Amino acid sequence: MEEVKILNITSQLSIDVVRKDIKNMHLAVYPPTGRVRIAAPLRIDDEAVRLFAISKIAWIRKHQRNFLAQDRQPPRQFKERESHYFQGKRYLLRIVEHDAAPKVLFKTKSFIDLYVRPESTTEQRQIIINEWYRIELKKLIQPIIDKWEKQIGVTINDWQVKQMKTKWGTCNIEKKRIWVNLELAKKPLHCLEYIVVHEMIHLLERHHNDRFLSLMEKYMPQWKFYKEELNRLPVSHGEWDY
Repeated sequence: MEEVKILNITSQLSIDVVRKDIKNMHLAVYPPTGRVRIAAPLRIDDEAVRLFAISKIAWIRKHQRNFLAQDRQPPRQFKERESHYFQGKRYLLRIVEHDAAPKVLFKTKSFIDLYVRPESTTEQRQIIINEWYRIELKKLIQPIIDKWEKQIGVTINDWQVKQMKTKWGTCNIEKKRIWVNLELAKKPLHCLEYIVVHEMIHLLERHHNDRFLSLMEKYMPQWKFYKEELNRLPVSHGEWDY
């Protein structure tokens, strides 16, 4: 478990500082709130971290403003003609009431048809849609893993899909298991592939250090563009970026 220390830089800026066995400091700003995090080498003291953060304030503020301006969807109500995303494209939801088992049909370029029983609740409709997302996402993940196991030279023993609030994916290095955020069903396929590759690279390098970044550049040179695209896409209320 990482130990996070909060360091106050100015009266309006505080950062999370994590000490790691790395050579250089790494700065990141995370949506949706613009949280700032610095991974610092073990030998670097708080004053050096503070000075580093001060030198980057303009960069930090720029990214925080970008996140505040980002298109963010309010909570979905799962009602007629509401916008929903699948593989990076926007669709309108059509509600079809029928007295039978609920289902989702995806037959056109414009609509997602949700078949529900009369008087179904918002929560029930969300469960049905999320289960459809889960099924569709699982169809995509295994081929991506098969492809990249050969290229990277690692083996994934297990993978699962789950709803996560703050991460696009996680990796259990010891068990060689990765978890993928259900929300990625809404994003373009190459963004899903980027997250899967990111987690697979962790089997070669645990930390987000220089070696990790070098491996990402080696196997997926476009990864920064995919990450930026993930940041630009409309995101659900309360969703964080990875």
